Amino acid sequence: MVSRREFLQAVPIGALSLAAAAHPLALAAAPAPAEKPLAVEKIVALVGDDVPVRSMYLPQRLEAAIAGNAEVGDLYLHDGAVGALEKRFAELLGKEDAAFMPTGTMANQIAVRILCGDRRHLLLQKESHVYRDEEDATPVLSGINPVPIDGGTSEALVASVQAAFNQRSKDPYPMEVGAISLESPVRRLDGSTTALDTILRIADIAKKNGTGMHLDGARLLLMSGMEGFDPKTYAVPFDTVYVSLYKYLGAPFGAILAGDKARIDRARHVRHIFGGTIFRGYPAAALALHGLDHFGERFARVRAAGEALLAKLAGMPGIRIERVDRGSNIAIAILDAKVADGLRERARSADIVVGKPDNGRLHLTFNETLLRKPTATIAKVFAADGVG
Repeated sequence: MVSRREFLQAVPIGALSLAAAAHPLALAAAPAPAEKPLAVEKIVALVGDDVPVRSMYLPQRLEAAIAGNAEVGDLYLHDGAVGALEKRFAELLGKEDAAFMPTGTMANQIAVRILCGDRRHLLLQKESHVYRDEEDATPVLSGINPVPIDGGTSEALVASVQAAFNQRSKDPYPMEVGAISLESPVRRLDGSTTALDTILRIADIAKKNGTGMHLDGARLLLMSGMEGFDPKTYAVPFDTVYVSLYKYLGAPFGAILAGDKARIDRARHVRHIFGGTIFRGYPAAALALHGLDHFGERFARVRAAGEALLAKLAGMPGIRIERVDRGSNIAIAILDAKVADGLRERARSADIVVGKPDNGRLHLTFNETLLRKPTATIAKVFAADGVG
């Protein structure tokens, strides 16, 4: 399981933009004075979902994203780049409307609040961000009781959901389930995703019980290039869908919540109640729009390059590749001691960043920096003798 704390010692914090502030590389300690500074704009980072950039380049990046558009500015998240981004995501996800949110946590919390209404229980994966990483937001902010279920991203989720509804019918004081929240890909399960067929079976149960469906799709677009994946098709079973703007689209912050017009109108109202109607959102919206252009095609290339690298590594002595079930952009390399020893130093000397192996297990996370070097060059640093 990938932890944010695993991605350390990569680049100085001050070298990263706000877009990478939550990026694992941003947690790195500054390199020792004797070490060569990493060329952040040229590195291949086998950690994190986003492309790390220097904070000094944020104004230039924003200027390029705006490209002289005089209508980019918004006022309290109305019109401008924010309105354009909302329309773009509504189309991408096949929903009537979409609303900009300052954070993903807010997007999730507003969605489940609206979907649950007076039915005060929420079914969700026990590994999910809503359950594990948003503290007690659902009960504290909305009086909704989270009910964690087993199954992760597998077909077992269907049985867990059905069991929860079956139990409800047997109790003298039935548990009223207002919504089911599914995260896919799941960060705490190494980017594993839930198959659309499984989601459709869960949606059928939800429909029979008058229960809403929410997708925590923070990393949804990292599924681009997976066989049969289309964001619009994947979003169909869900009443609301959240997608992050900063995890891989280059924005400094922000999220999108999409759904039907009535729910999104309500979401904008609740956003204001929660204190999320910020004065200006266009810096994040403009950069996200820029990052969204052709993202699916670019990430399909990343996926192909990742497969080529894994195939190359699997054929090298002392390395075994472990796949994540229905994985999005993470795989695990099992390294012999002779391979793991000195790997990070060898990689650093080639401007490649890898995480720290844990008992020989190294998480490899693929992002757009993977396209900066040939597969053979990247694989070579994994060879204990320096010959890939």
